[in-house]
Amino acid sequence: MDEVTAEMIERGRGSDGDTSLQRRRTASKMREARERLTSSGTGRHAFDLELLRLFAAGRRGATIAEAVLACATAGVLSLWVPSVAAAAWLGTTLLAILLVAVSARLFLRQPQVHGRVLRWTRGFAAAEALRGIAWAASVFLVIGAHDSAAQTFVLFVLLLVGAMTAMMSAPVPAAVYAGLIPMTLGVALYARPAVGYQFLPVLAVAGVAQLCFAVLAARLHSTTLATLSFQAEKDALIVELEQSKLNSDEARRRAEEASLAKSRFLATMSHELRTPLNAILGFSEVMKGELFGQHSVPVYRDYSADIHSSGQHLLMLINEILDLSRVEAGRYDLKEEPTSLALIAEDCQHLLMLRASKREITVTEMIEPSLPPIWADERAIRQVVLNLLSNAIKFTPQGGTVTVKVGWTAQGGQYFAIRDTGPGIPEAEIPIVMSSFGRGTLAQKNAEEGSGLGLPIVKGLVELHGGSFTIKSRVREGTEVIVILPPERVIDALPALDPDAPAESPARSTRRTHRPAA
Repeated sequence: MDEVTAEMIERGRGSDGDTSLQRRRTASKMREARERLTSSGTGRHAFDLELLRLFAAGRRGATIAEAVLACATAGVLSLWVPSVAAAAWLGTTLLAILLVAVSARLFLRQPQVHGRVLRWTRGFAAAEALRGIAWAASVFLVIGAHDSAAQTFVLFVLLLVGAMTAMMSAPVPAAVYAGLIPMTLGVALYARPAVGYQFLPVLAVAGVAQLCFAVLAARLHSTTLATLSFQAEKDALIVELEQSKLNSDEARRRAEEASLAKSRFLATMSHELRTPLNAILGFSEVMKGELFGQHSVPVYRDYSADIHSSGQHLLMLINEILDLSRVEAGRYDLKEEPTSLALIAEDCQHLLMLRASKREITVTEMIEPSLPPIWADERAIRQVVLNLLSNAIKFTPQGGTVTVKVGWTAQGGQYFAIRDTGPGIPEAEIPIVMSSFGRGTLAQKNAEEGSGLGLPIVKGLVELHGGSFTIKSRVREGTEVIVILPPERVIDALPALDPDAPAESPARSTRRTHRPAA
């Protein structure tokens, strides 16, 4: 066991750096995803930090377009106002636009802004307010021009800039309101008697448009918030899946280590257990047979017989456990050679005939003649047949019948089947009896001797040969187990045909019945 422990430590219990690093990275991703789900910005909404980043990225990307619009507006305004006034307005507006862009750039460059979300929100709102005031100042350039074309142009520009503000600043509602309020007040300056009441419908439409921009910004904010929420949930799910995969890999690795430890333990202990058992069996058999004289107390002979039978049972149990562990670990070496499935079935039937006769059970053989040999491990196939046939005899009531069939499958392979007239197995208990140490309610009720390893060993040995193992059972009708070996295991299944040979009738199965002696 010291070797196993050293190997387990070497394989990663404490030195698997890659696995540990991957687990730390996954844990870090999970923390980031949870922080997105529960970010603490202004305390009013989640995802304040992500919303600020979206706002900053949008504002930085729209800087050039907005600067071009300001230059074009100043050029058109120079048609109605002095060029110096238009240039002063342009310079002020460009500075305000640059202030917003620089603030956004500084925010995006800072790696850690947690705890300062509220301060950045206020800063962006103040920058947007200055920008809105700069655009709204264009009203003062044309308010005294008494030219409806100039006033209409400025009103159009303010509406256009208001729409841009609502779209670009939607992630931060405070910035939207800070940018729209100055422009809305600028539009309201037109509502004076000096302007003319004929201009009021246009102003009313402009005011309603500003209100619509605010509602649109609120809707865009809600949509952006929902999108961020879904994205954070998706990231959290991905991280949890990665964490689950790591946990599954870790559990699988530990299971493999445990299986390795079990296999090595059994391989090591097999010699330690069998050596004293051989001595117990040998000496108890000598004492039971009274080879060196009769016992002075006759009951000692009975004790020796009990010791001998108990030792045999323990040795059988140890052999079954070792066989099952080798099969499960994939270390059962098949010693394949040409083997006759029909002869093995007949030999096993003869070996168990005395047990069947004691219980007055009739054993019927239905074996197809002239079956070719198969390429298989004779010891493993013999163990399969013995286990299945002994189970059938064990659970068949007195006076029942056990039928043994050996023949061809439809695909050209060979099969071995045993059917009994026992009480059957409930469908829900079939997975139980197929598991290691699993025993059905009938075996527990009747206290039948057995470890519950026979069927798992049979299934493992059959699968090692590439075959299949099936159980069909009905309560109060009996059980049938079928072992199918693939066609690849059959040797010379189809001999060469002689064209001059006469036609023959199809071969039929030979039926033989072995009844218990009277």
